[in-house]
Amino acid sequence: MNSRNTWRWIVVAVALCAFILFQQQFLRKPGSGPTTILPKLKAAAATCVQVRPGTQLEIRADRTNGTWQLSEPLVYLAQAASIEKLLAELERLTPSSYISARELQNRPHTDEDYGFATPQASIIVEQPGYSARLRVGAKTTPGDQVFLQVVGAEGVYVVNADLLNYLPRTADDWRDTTLINLDGMAFDRLAVTNGAKIFELRRDAAGKPWRMVYPFQARANNTKAEESLQMLQSLRVRQFVHADLKSDLEAFGLQPPELEVALGQGTNTVARLQFGKSPTNDARLVFARRLGVNGIVAVPKDLLAPWYAQVNDLRDPFLFTWTGLVAAIEVRGQDNFTLQQQTNETWRVLPQNLPADAGLVKDLLTALSGLQIVEFSKDVVIAPDLPAYGLASPAQQYILRGAATNSPAGLTNPIIAEVDFGTNQGDKVFARRTDEGCIYAVKFADFQGLPAAGWEMRERQIWDFSTNDVARLILQQQDRVRQIVRNGPHNWSLALGSQGVINVLAVEEAMRGLCQLAAVAWIARGDENRTRYGFTDKDPRVTLEFKNGEKVSVEFSALSSPNSPYAAVTIDGQVWIFQFSTWLYDYVQRYLSVPLKP
Repeated sequence: MNSRNTWRWIVVAVALCAFILFQQQFLRKPGSGPTTILPKLKAAAATCVQVRPGTQLEIRADRTNGTWQLSEPLVYLAQAASIEKLLAELERLTPSSYISARELQNRPHTDEDYGFATPQASIIVEQPGYSARLRVGAKTTPGDQVFLQVVGAEGVYVVNADLLNYLPRTADDWRDTTLINLDGMAFDRLAVTNGAKIFELRRDAAGKPWRMVYPFQARANNTKAEESLQMLQSLRVRQFVHADLKSDLEAFGLQPPELEVALGQGTNTVARLQFGKSPTNDARLVFARRLGVNGIVAVPKDLLAPWYAQVNDLRDPFLFTWTGLVAAIEVRGQDNFTLQQQTNETWRVLPQNLPADAGLVKDLLTALSGLQIVEFSKDVVIAPDLPAYGLASPAQQYILRGAATNSPAGLTNPIIAEVDFGTNQGDKVFARRTDEGCIYAVKFADFQGLPAAGWEMRERQIWDFSTNDVARLILQQQDRVRQIVRNGPHNWSLALGSQGVINVLAVEEAMRGLCQLAAVAWIARGDENRTRYGFTDKDPRVTLEFKNGEKVSVEFSALSSPNSPYAAVTIDGQVWIFQFSTWLYDYVQRYLSVPLKP
């Protein structure tokens, strides 16, 4: 045998033996040992966690009544999620290998070899009846694992180095980044000091609308107030700047603060937040502190924008606001009338006792709720001020009433809102709510869109017949007459003596519209308005004659145009002028007109 080959085999054998010996002594699996390193640890039961990163100050958090609180090196609300993640990791921590105490006997410098002489971190976890102490040593040579020792237990564990990601490096890693948590906090008062501007909002209870009580009594913009509170809730600390309560507050713009938001319940202040200057290196942040909580922090300035606003920015931007059911609408002016709800879907115009159009009532309520304030004309008003705005004797008044309730005087409809409208100035008209001491201005065009007379709100469905009941159409135009007879569904013919050609399908479609005639909008009523809107005795007229002998007619004004046709009908002996449907007017003009005599 070749001696050189023999030596090669000997070297290979020695290397294999060395590898096997190293594996058995240092990288042996736990075998029959515990599945987890801390089998008695229950994350949910832990009451205290202490971590000392290297040689730095100890970081301690205690759980009381389900809330984690930092107690060392400072007192501060703790970031519960980070602590819970560490506890969960320790509870399920399983070694990838284990070095027994017997195997460590041959290593006199164990603490130095495994990094326990100056550990990366020391951990203490306490729970009722149990305490665990751990030391985190050096990383293994590949760097993906770390040596771990349980104080009081023999041997060394090798665990995944991901454990280091759950350990805080400084107390700031475990400080709660929430500036304020409004969930569950009871408060009914908001006081804001923004430089020289001060305003205060109050509400009767959680969920109730906010109202302004200082510097004057007014309705608040409830939506904006709630959105501003949500933005306050979403503030997160970007930097923990200073932990010393005795720090130079003036240097941070906190003495006095540039902005202060106080939350109160009754006369008690629940929380006070103060905001100052921006850091010199980042204008997007602003220094802040919460009174009663240690430290100064930096938070995003953009989330505070609503609180830097003017007083009027937090006032209700709409003239009418209500939350309950409106059961009656009173209008007082050139014409006094009331829209009274009969059922959920029906209304009547009183005292004229006309059927009201439910769609028009709905549109009116929508218009009133959307009547936007374009100017806060005067905040505090006394009686001598009213004539200048035309409000001493209002030109028009709208009163919204709720559902009837029992009172000593019997059933009454409580007032939801009462608004007076005065004179107009340019493109705006002045208005005043009788329950507030302010004068507002709204767009004159918006005000003009509101109904001023009860007849404008009449039901727009003029009549509704079945086409099967129609016997014939009588068309009159000046001194010419033409009759079209209905013989059955989609079957029309000219009556004896009538000339021309008819489009049967077009006549059927026109008839469908005429049988279900509805006004687009009421224009006027009364025979005295006929001339004003271009009606004469020779106007085109369409008459529907039914099988029972009944007749209904509609006539068209000479002032009608394809885009603005005027028509008139007689209802209960009175002439009603209205805007006719443009598509139906086109059909009448094209298919129901009377041809000229040959």
